[in-house]
Order: sequence, then C-alpha cells, then structure tokens
Amino acid sequence: MSDSVDLQADVCGIVFLDKPLGWTSRRAVNEVSRLFSRPGKKRIKAGHAGTLDPLATGMLPILLGDATRFSEVGLLAEKSYRVSFDLSYQTDTLDCEGAVTASFDEAEDVGLDQLQAVLAGFRGEIEQVPPVYSAIRIDGKRAHELARKGKSVDMKVRLVTIKKLELLSFKFPIVELGVVCSKGTYMRSLARDIGAALAMGGCVTALKRVSTGGWPEAMMVPMDDLTERKDVCLVGLGHWLRDFERLDLSGDQVKRFLHGQRIQLKSTTIESAIKIDKQNVTEQAVTGQTVAVFADDAVIGTGDVKAGLRHMVLHPVRILPTAQQRYL
Repeated sequence: MSDSVDLQADVCGIVFLDKPLGWTSRRAVNEVSRLFSRPGKKRIKAGHAGTLDPLATGMLPILLGDATRFSEVGLLAEKSYRVSFDLSYQTDTLDCEGAVTASFDEAEDVGLDQLQAVLAGFRGEIEQVPPVYSAIRIDGKRAHELARKGKSVDMKVRLVTIKKLELLSFKFPIVELGVVCSKGTYMRSLARDIGAALAMGGCVTALKRVSTGGWPEAMMVPMDDLTERKDVCLVGLGHWLRDFERLDLSGDQVKRFLHGQRIQLKSTTIESAIKIDKQNVTEQAVTGQTVAVFADDAVIGTGDVKAGLRHMVLHPVRILPTAQQRYL
C-alpha cells in the first residue's frame, strides 16, 4: 500500500522514532507533535503505539493526526527487543534505576549450560506478573504512581508468548538476550523470572526495542535526524495498515462511505482479494474482514466486507474526519 504524505495538508502518518535514553514515551510524543505542528496553530494530535520505559531506547511508533485512530495496530503487534540484565543484584523497579533490594555478589557463578537450560523454560506461552513499577492501570491509577506512594499493588498474572528467546552473549553476571514476544510482555519481568529460576537477581541494565509488528530496525529515526528532515521521515497511514486488504472507492462510493452508508461491491476484485467462495460461504464472509478503504490513493477509513444476498457489502467501521472535510 502507498499513500502520499503532504505536509502542507493535515498531517497524518507515523514516525518510527528511535526513542532517546532517559525520555518518557509521553515526552517523545510531545516533542514529535511540536515538531510537526505549525507555529501559532493548535498542536497536532499525537500518540504512541506501545510504551517504552525511560531506561529503554529504540522503536517507538508515534502516530500523528488521524493516524492516532489506529494505535491498536502497534499496541497489539508482536515486539522484538535486545535486553541485558545483571544476575548479581535486584532492585525494586527491576532495572538499574531502582533501589537495590537484594545482592548476590557472593553467589557461585552460573554456567552457560545451566543458563541455557533455564532459558528453555521461558520459550512459548508463559505466565508473567508485570512489574509493580509499570504504567498498568489499577482502579484508574497507574501502578507506578501507587507504588511510589507506598501503597500495596496487586499485579495480576497474565499469559504472554515468547516466540523467540536467543542468548546473544553471557559473561557472568551479565546476560544479553534477543527476544521476540507478544503484546504486554515485560522485559523486566522476564529478566526477574530468569534470574529467580537461577536463584539469582535479574536487574535490567539496558533495553532496546528493535521492532514493532515486523517493522525493521532500519526504519527508526533518531530525534536529531527527524528535526533535520521530517518531510521524509513521516510514513503514510496506508503503509501502517499494510496488513489490511486494500479497497479503493471512487465517485459516489466515496461520499456514501464517508456518510456511514453501506456499499454493495459489484466488482469481483475485492472478493478475490479476501478469498471468499460464494458457493461455500465461510465464517469469514459472515463475520466480515476488515479492509483499509482508499480514495485517490489515500486512506479514508476502514470497513468490514461481509457477504450480502447478491454481492459483498462494505460496512463502514472507522471514518477519518479529514477525509470528510476533503470530500463532503
């Protein structure tokens, strides 16, 4: 998919920021929003697709304008990390910015074979308790806010999937791993649990997210580069929705879609694209498949394509306000 990005029009797109060390995700969003906003005009709406701790660097997709309506594409996506942690101690925050709670300096060194055996137990679907110092909300409050006030925080166990767990280097007490995992997986919890399985600590000393949803590390843009060449760093919304089937509308169809009306699709193109056999109507045909809806090579929204009595029918799901301003 491709759609042109016109910085003179309403900004809509994604920046794959290489988040600087020490920055909160909120600061990163604010800085990028400021950079793309016109002087004297209202600040462009912006958000991110997956929090990174201040200690972490790497890929933080920042969505601008109408693209913020599709943050779940990144939030729900698979993530990849490089993480280093120290087995010789642990802290209250599970990273090197916290207060030390346990030391294992005098413990016997862990051998490579022992470490590899433990790592094997952390591949696949595992149970994980998120860190107390995290952005998870409990009764409307961030867990880290409650923890810093000294309040008891009960973090619920969750199931996560570790798709890939590769030992990149090991020189006791430092372990470096490459991890590919499902949404909601915490590297600090993973390090803590691996350390605990070795009767050691597991304090994260360095963390970098190298991919979100399969987007390559090469897509990341440092803040300095973004400041100098923002015009070529903004990825169009159509690319962000690359995993959606594409449906192009024209003429009266565009206006009807933007009014929220259902559209019968008499062309066989979309039917072929979503692999629906009219002679054997599948569950997908009944429940629908979400598509990215385009007009003039730009995204105007998303919809569900479902089987109708005679033709496939497009049901509008999400309509972009800027598209309504442009066409209605």
